[in-house]
Amino acid sequence: MADDIPHGAAGRFSAWQATYITVLGRTEISYSLEGLNVAVAMEKELLCKDFLARPKQLLIDGKWVNAESGKTFEVYNPATEEVIAKVQEGGKADVDKAVRAARKAFETGPWRTMSTAQRQRLLMKLADAIEAHADELAQIETLDNGKPINESRYVDVVQTVETFRYYAGWATKLEGETINANSNFFTYTLREPVGVVGQIIPWNFPMLMAAWKLGPALACGNTVVLKPAEQTPLSALRIGELALEVGFPAGVINIITGFGPDSAGSAISEHMDIDKVAFTGEENTGRIIVKASAGNLKRVSLELGGKAPNIVFADADIDAAVKGAITGIFFNQGQVCCAGSRLFLESKIHDEFMTKLTERVKQIKQGHGLDDKTVIGPQVSKEQQERILNYIDIAQKEGAKLACGGGTPKDLQKGYFVEPTIFTGCTNDMRIAKEEVFGPVLAVIPFKTTEEVAEAANKTTFGLSGAVWTKDVKKAHKLASQIKAGTIWVNCYNAFDPAVPFGGYKMSGYGRELGKHSIELYTNIKSVWVNLAE
Repeated sequence: MADDIPHGAAGRFSAWQATYITVLGRTEISYSLEGLNVAVAMEKELLCKDFLARPKQLLIDGKWVNAESGKTFEVYNPATEEVIAKVQEGGKADVDKAVRAARKAFETGPWRTMSTAQRQRLLMKLADAIEAHADELAQIETLDNGKPINESRYVDVVQTVETFRYYAGWATKLEGETINANSNFFTYTLREPVGVVGQIIPWNFPMLMAAWKLGPALACGNTVVLKPAEQTPLSALRIGELALEVGFPAGVINIITGFGPDSAGSAISEHMDIDKVAFTGEENTGRIIVKASAGNLKRVSLELGGKAPNIVFADADIDAAVKGAITGIFFNQGQVCCAGSRLFLESKIHDEFMTKLTERVKQIKQGHGLDDKTVIGPQVSKEQQERILNYIDIAQKEGAKLACGGGTPKDLQKGYFVEPTIFTGCTNDMRIAKEEVFGPVLAVIPFKTTEEVAEAANKTTFGLSGAVWTKDVKKAHKLASQIKAGTIWVNCYNAFDPAVPFGGYKMSGYGRELGKHSIELYTNIKSVWVNLAE
């Protein structure tokens, strides 16, 4: 029995705490709910069938409407390659309409005059509605993205609910301050919403990234134009439906489905009446957004890619570190910006570690996400599958040695699957060690000294995350301070909580999401001077 399953659910989920267990490739999940052990099994009935059957329109000004162009595009189930929905292809004209609606709601609508307590209640109601439809939303996410249903239900949905609840709490706690700068003046600050916010989210965690963006923006009193990724738009649309049902005013949340370059994404980035853009995705698109924002110097926050070092010392708990390495690279099929894709092993434990690691990885069950025994599902798209397979080919040509995986599963004829793949004999200057593969591909690099591994860990253009496995507290703290990254895990991996900030150094972007720090992204500070002199 081994706790092998990647668990972003390792963070605190209030009443919920997940434990993933793999027995010879078979996955079971047990949960603790306020101290009571509850065995959880997904219902076999397709709970989202009514949603899938409904038209998929744009949400603009509280109404579901078709795109001005009349165009639609198809959304695929990556496990079967079948079309599961047709979605409206929003473009510039639709973004313009959505921005006008958001501006009206911000400037003159009830959202502006609503008390912070009322905004808090709406966010709480939305969280409750998502929780009430948890199994349905989990199925939507799995069908759309491909991830295992147990991850969708007990990681993505749970963290989505917790994120909205966390930021609901912030709605009533936004404060200014008084400053005793000069006795002739009464000086104070106001913390005010930025205004109309454009938010562009990725396809790897569609529902959770929507919560990371919507939660703080709405808590601060902004209005939003949200563009989900074209590969995975469905959960955002369902959350949009729930937002209307619980009473969000028209124009506060607008959702435009469509493509990025020369389409809805570009229109949001360039729009002269959008006050801020928040983007999560790959760094090349981040550069484009920054350039596009120059028109009105709108504020920008970016959460981009990573190439995280996962460092294991000889004095570490080897079994725990093996599980952490699996968590670090194979969670969500490796499609994680903070994935531990560079595994640094102290030379003296290299062989022992690799034996344990490959044995466990070969037991992992790969298959259709709706199968509750599945641990690794398909990649999100054919394009992503081909990208990853190309990197595997490049690694072999550069001299890396294949320890396991390296292709597509022979027993899965359909779907965009890639086997969990591990390379040994890697160097830090190989492409799979430098470039973000964004798939289940691990580069193993040996090291001998702390100084050597610290230098190698930082030899990357990215700086999103990293991990250190050691029983030496001094060594752990020292490396945590030396690694140039926004998050460092010590003797764990992929632990998250809405209260803890997340973001990157270097090419991994700027700005911090989650925690109180994201409030800075969505508010302006105004200084007020009142003359008291006679």
